[in-house]
Amino acid sequence: MSLHTAATDKNVLERYMTLPLDTKVMLEYIWIDGTGEGVRSKCRTLDFEPKSPKDCPIWNYDGSSTYQAEGSNSDMYLHPVAIFRDPFRRDPNKLVLCEVFKYNKKPAETNQRKTCNEVMEQAKDKKPWFGIEQEYTLLDTDGHPFGWPKNGFPGPQGPYYCGVGANKVYGRDIIEAHYRACLYAGVKIAGCNAEVMPAQWEFQVGPCEGIDMGDHLWIGRYLLHRVAEDFGVVVTLDPKPIEGDWNGAGAHCNYSTLQMREDGGIKYIEDAIEKLSKHHVRHIKAYDPKEGKDNERRLTGFHETSSIHDFSAGIANRGASIRIPRQVAEEKKGYLEDRRPSSNCDPYAVTEVIVRTTCFD
Repeated sequence: MSLHTAATDKNVLERYMTLPLDTKVMLEYIWIDGTGEGVRSKCRTLDFEPKSPKDCPIWNYDGSSTYQAEGSNSDMYLHPVAIFRDPFRRDPNKLVLCEVFKYNKKPAETNQRKTCNEVMEQAKDKKPWFGIEQEYTLLDTDGHPFGWPKNGFPGPQGPYYCGVGANKVYGRDIIEAHYRACLYAGVKIAGCNAEVMPAQWEFQVGPCEGIDMGDHLWIGRYLLHRVAEDFGVVVTLDPKPIEGDWNGAGAHCNYSTLQMREDGGIKYIEDAIEKLSKHHVRHIKAYDPKEGKDNERRLTGFHETSSIHDFSAGIANRGASIRIPRQVAEEKKGYLEDRRPSSNCDPYAVTEVIVRTTCFD
């Protein structure tokens, strides 16, 4: 009996994608759903090319189908906040990132951007910079890790990190396509690499100042899911997709203020770490959508992680909560790396709590 898979011929699609649209522009509205980690999108037409989010009209959708509202009062509202080029439909079409608001004009429970933006505005004189290393895992549509033997496991970890060769890396085509899609869209993607577990990869976004970190990472995630969709592959941001002696997936957050980046900045880095040490539980709750429950499976003290129960810091120590890169210690300025955020974290929540802890008394 043959297994039916839902697939279409992209070559057939191409004849339609090249049709001229004259003055019409397609806008793909993108938002975060009620899970706090899923992205949703839908498209609408404008008669002109928008130059900023303010040019894009407020829209609505059915929140009862996205875990955000009851069917009896289901309208949710999309407020455009950031605009990017669309690498799938090409110019002049756009991707429009939106905040979600409820019928009573209050932000949806998973709209972490609103308060994050308020905090970033308060701290803008400190010029907070972020870079997030987004790890993720590729899966077949049956949920099995992409490229893994169906009736067993690949060889132990060791040859896969930044590996080269068909027996060491799986899915490089997806990674290459995603990288170029991000660059086209205007996402501040800084790099990518194969990770420690086979079928696990990472892309880095940054440096981004303030609210841009969350905006650019969410669009980077959206593009990743869309590109993988074209290849018939699934992306999971689960922080521990495979139990056992395999690395989990994180979203390490690199962070600095202007004072940290200037000569003698190591003092301000150490001051920030001291403040972070006093609010470990608060940060753990902010670092995954389930307030630490997802990260509990990952932050075990093994596989290049710290224990979820303890705060630690060290130079070049990937088993610590906070790592100071060796180059930073030698130059006595730069940034710190918070290794606690999970791969499925909300970057708005992560960056907001870091700034609240380190920049405000």
